[in-house]
Amino acid sequence: MQITSIIRRAAQINPRGIATIYEDRQQTWTQMQDRVARLASGLQKLGMKSGDRVALLSLNSDRFIEYYFATVWGGGAMMPMNIRWAAAECAYALNDAGAEILIVDEAFKGVATELKSQVPALKTIIYCGDAETPEGMVNYEDIVASNAPVDDAGRGGDDLAGIFYTGGTTGFPKGVMLSHTNFYVGGVANAHELNMQEGTIYLHAAPMFHIADLIWFSAVTFMAGTHVVIPMFTPDGTLAAIEKHRPSQVLLVPVMLQMVMQSDKLAQTDVSSLRQIAYGASPITQSVLEDAFQKFPNTSFIQAFGQTELSPIASVLSEDYHVLEGPKAGKLRSAGRPTRVCEIRVVDANMVEVPRGDVGQITVKGPTTMLGYWNKPEVTAETIRNGWVLTGDAGYMDEDGFIFLMDRVKDMIVSGGENVYSAEVENAIGQHPAVATSAVIGIPSEQWGESVHALVILHPGVEVTAQALQTHCHTLIAGYKCPHSIEFTTEAFPLSGANKVLKTELRKPYWEGQERQIS
Repeated sequence: MQITSIIRRAAQINPRGIATIYEDRQQTWTQMQDRVARLASGLQKLGMKSGDRVALLSLNSDRFIEYYFATVWGGGAMMPMNIRWAAAECAYALNDAGAEILIVDEAFKGVATELKSQVPALKTIIYCGDAETPEGMVNYEDIVASNAPVDDAGRGGDDLAGIFYTGGTTGFPKGVMLSHTNFYVGGVANAHELNMQEGTIYLHAAPMFHIADLIWFSAVTFMAGTHVVIPMFTPDGTLAAIEKHRPSQVLLVPVMLQMVMQSDKLAQTDVSSLRQIAYGASPITQSVLEDAFQKFPNTSFIQAFGQTELSPIASVLSEDYHVLEGPKAGKLRSAGRPTRVCEIRVVDANMVEVPRGDVGQITVKGPTTMLGYWNKPEVTAETIRNGWVLTGDAGYMDEDGFIFLMDRVKDMIVSGGENVYSAEVENAIGQHPAVATSAVIGIPSEQWGESVHALVILHPGVEVTAQALQTHCHTLIAGYKCPHSIEFTTEAFPLSGANKVLKTELRKPYWEGQERQIS
């Protein structure tokens, strides 16, 4: 199974069909395949060898999709980076992966300059923006124009296709290794489970660096459809793109969906082309869904649950169960049933499957499960047991095979669709000289699902404001990871027998009266 075979098929069955639309640019599948092969050739000449990681830090664009296919066409591995990261986080990932080539757009050319001194192995920076190319960088379009198409390098199967950095429980991001098979099967599953049709038009409004949107690169291309791309999500920009380009499908994480529904432009916008809105990356409240049903009466809804380690979908709640009445009602709060390409088991601490209705950890097995974590064999061994990936989510499976999430086994917060590991935030807070210790938890948020809340114990006789601590954190970690609220306390945190902070006890007062202990 090869990622590159997907684009070759699209060019074969729909050669004159529109592959991508971005601002005033569009191209056919034939043209895109040609550009991908030329870019692959250029990357090889710049030093990309088999399995080498090529990083990208960019807003959404048509060139992001070309990069996805060209990197693996040339034998390399993609490494899209989170655009909300601080420079220090970008440098860590680049150094950890040993990336020698970085592609940046206009928005991140300044960050790239800053990274040069922090990443010794970084040899080449490619500028993929539309303004003048900064000194010392190579122009993306010049690479495409000056290189002849190269043959596919032929990598596939379990060969590394990409590394995707997620938060880490140790305070440092982990690089999730995904293979060609992962992306191929993940794309097939996405296309099938989300009821995609030949020639579908999909709007990329969610950030492309996030695998929840990136997997649509494969899925839409499988259908030889059209990728409509906007640089970044705004409610009004998304609505304008829907009216202008008339997509049939879009992915909106819950906070994005809420913002669209709150826009004054919604009532004035023709959204009749939208056949389906997919949502995921974080849970959604029933009240928001009911509001969405009213505001998009001719659009179906579908939920996908998963994580980067699963390429990324494990279960789907189909449109049939997005109902409030009838025989299929009552599943709206579930995460759906396993996709057709994986198995799900709910297990106890000994990896023994628990009875239906009992809460345990959700585990997943199948051809979409990751290869492991880059340079972290111990963490890989802890996460993958006999082929089963431990998701870190606690829940139960009902008698009909539907998954219901209840709590989180691993110390992670999901805020606005982004994973925030408490250890990363605590590590940043702890670098302030006034802080003795801290505990970071997720608390309920109407807007974000969960927000990052820090409980902080200061050194005796020292004072610092919450705002000063937040400013300090912004210099070390991405803004979405920084505490939205800080509570100072002098009471020691509750500890387990192993002297670990009992986060479940700290969360209780904030989640009292809630159905479950996560959003």
